Amino acid sequence: MDVQKRYFSRELLIWYRANRRDLPWRRHSNPYYTWVSEIMLQQTRVETVKPYFERFISKFPTVEALADAPEEEVLKAWEGLGYYSRARNLQTAAKEVKTQYGGQVPDDKAKVSALKGIGPYTSGAIMSIAFNRPEPAVDGNVMRVLSRYFRLHDDIAKPATRAHMEHLAQELIPEGCASDFNQALMELGALVCTPKSPACLLCPVMEHCAGRLAGEELVLPVKTKAKPPKPELRYAALIEGTGEHAGKVLVRQRPATGLLAKMWELPHLLVPKQAGLFGMNEAEAMDVLRGGLLAEGIDAVPTARWVDAEHTFSHIHWQMRVFRCELRELMELKDKERTVYQWTGLEEMEHLAFPNLFLRMLKDYFQ
Repeated sequence: MDVQKRYFSRELLIWYRANRRDLPWRRHSNPYYTWVSEIMLQQTRVETVKPYFERFISKFPTVEALADAPEEEVLKAWEGLGYYSRARNLQTAAKEVKTQYGGQVPDDKAKVSALKGIGPYTSGAIMSIAFNRPEPAVDGNVMRVLSRYFRLHDDIAKPATRAHMEHLAQELIPEGCASDFNQALMELGALVCTPKSPACLLCPVMEHCAGRLAGEELVLPVKTKAKPPKPELRYAALIEGTGEHAGKVLVRQRPATGLLAKMWELPHLLVPKQAGLFGMNEAEAMDVLRGGLLAEGIDAVPTARWVDAEHTFSHIHWQMRVFRCELRELMELKDKERTVYQWTGLEEMEHLAFPNLFLRMLKDYFQ
């Protein structure tokens, strides 16, 4: 290993051991905790994850507890974190670990990698952090750090670049220190070598950072821009209950597969592209919504616009206009696959999992 690499590994470990954050999943050498935390941390900030992790582990303290739980409870515990396929895959994998490995996360990279929802980064993180195996754990943070430190101009969006980064990261792991070193790399990317404003003067490896020395810390890493999410325009119905359902609203459960599977939401429909979210006047928009609701078996009359909202998924951007509606009839459809509807108030919401977009709306409504 050359001087630049040895310096990096040595100084990074010294810095980490003196400055590492006290995070709940670092307080135990439990592979299950490491696994849950790494899945939660995908696309999600550490400060957001901490309370979720503690509640999740309190509710599902072992692999067996997660494997045996009703899916609805798992989704409810995940509510607000987004990317709900992560929770489903985590539970599916927990069932695999329970049946195939007696509820113990295996100390075997091939077996861990074969579990549902676990890719190269997560398997590397589990093997290195939980079992101290010298396996690389390369995510966006790590690629940014390595690109800057070694002044690499390869596009980090390309699989070949990731493969090279994994080889480089593995070379850097000091013998017997995989757990601390990989966490140190992640920590440096999260706290110091940040995407837009790297704190170079606080960096423990700044002295040999080739990107900084060349004045390129703000242009590295090189990454081609992903396609923007596809915009979708939607009209939604806030159908308010009366009589025995007073104080509640009508919600529906999404299909068992696909985006936001089995989660609950306000009824809504996709608006034809040519219409545009605000292209129609409100009377026309309410007619379109009424027709869409009738097609679903809901005879409800939109009466007024309530709120506009939006939410971005990884591949879709929803722009939504919500109308207050009065229900005339909820038709009994004979189709076995018919949508499930339910009158829901604050009490019922405690047991149903809602996507963030509808969670925010309904909390505002019931305040």
